[in-house]
Amino acid sequence: MVFVLSFLNPLLVFVISIIVFLVLLYRKVGLGISLTVSAFLMGLLSLGIWDTGTVLLQTCTDSTTLTLVFASFFIILMSVLYKDTGLVDDLTQSLGGFVKNSKIIVSVLPAAIGLMPVAGGALMSAPMVDTEADKLGLSDAKKSFVNIWFRHVIIPVYPVTQFIILTAALTQTSIDSLIVRQIFVVIVMIAVGYFIGLRNTKPQKTDNKTEVNKKANLKLLILSFFPIIVTVVLNAALGIDIAIATFIGVTAILVITRTSAEVLKKTLKNKAVWEVTLAAFGAMLLKNVTVASGASEILGTALANTNMNQMLLVSIVPAVVAFLIGSTSGAIALSVPILAETVAFVPKIASLLYIQSYLGYMVAPTHLCLVFTAQYFKSSINSSFKYLLPATAVSMAAAILTYIFM
Repeated sequence: MVFVLSFLNPLLVFVISIIVFLVLLYRKVGLGISLTVSAFLMGLLSLGIWDTGTVLLQTCTDSTTLTLVFASFFIILMSVLYKDTGLVDDLTQSLGGFVKNSKIIVSVLPAAIGLMPVAGGALMSAPMVDTEADKLGLSDAKKSFVNIWFRHVIIPVYPVTQFIILTAALTQTSIDSLIVRQIFVVIVMIAVGYFIGLRNTKPQKTDNKTEVNKKANLKLLILSFFPIIVTVVLNAALGIDIAIATFIGVTAILVITRTSAEVLKKTLKNKAVWEVTLAAFGAMLLKNVTVASGASEILGTALANTNMNQMLLVSIVPAVVAFLIGSTSGAIALSVPILAETVAFVPKIASLLYIQSYLGYMVAPTHLCLVFTAQYFKSSINSSFKYLLPATAVSMAAAILTYIFM
């Protein structure tokens, strides 16, 4: 049976595997398991057991894969530890006490929380955004938009996020080359977020005369931000391997909070930690199996025959995939092998694929931050879309302009 299956058409096998992947996602199976199962299925049906084992071994011993897996593990561990140790509460408290302008709070606070890429993490910033947005007279729909948009605005240039690390690993480009091409897009995202969500609003005057110990508050802010700062500096400024930098960031949290063995044990039992780690491995395995099976070459030829402009191809494929599956990592993992034989992943191509995957995910109806925020503010997702869709469209246009001129 295995002998027969190993000669199935690679493109047919790819389609079957992606259908299984989508079914698993929509059945609420985790991204890591879905990617890994789809990769194994594709390998067994198109390569057979022996060659699938060979690809698996190559993936497990590949230095890029190991860096990606360990970096992903420590990134998500850092995110969960921030929550489990209460350090995220110190961060929001100190930031809220240090900044008094409501417009700055509703934009900076979600962005600060966005540095900890926890699924549905926009819910963390929602309470304070709600309070400050009331002072600005924002509707529930605008509250949702502001919280969602500014929560995600910093990620395209944030070096310690699984999305950009995954893109760099799969396309064999440097993180720095990806970040530099997102700077203009991020500036546009900030501007459009302000224009749509905060323009023409004025904070109401309050009689709050509560004194804040600025020195103590600043110390708390620095301490709560320190693990993130040290990680970014080590990697982005000093060139330390991302896996090592994130490990040091995790160690910093443990030292600052004097994390007990019980809390650490609870964190390590968190399903999200292992799900994200497995997703990193599954993405690399899926890419390698797709290439080894020949499906990537067939897909590339088919796309080339459409004569579609390369820029449009690299914009549309990842954005549509991200929208359909509600996952940036999943969209990147699927788009790279689909486009591998059609385009050369030079930095400008990899950068466009990355940002369009991210922006497609922003407006996905299964985007957890969007769903949770709408629930919190008692606002329908559709009402948020009237702000979110034009903001996303402008940002996508900025990404295309960056591609053209950089």
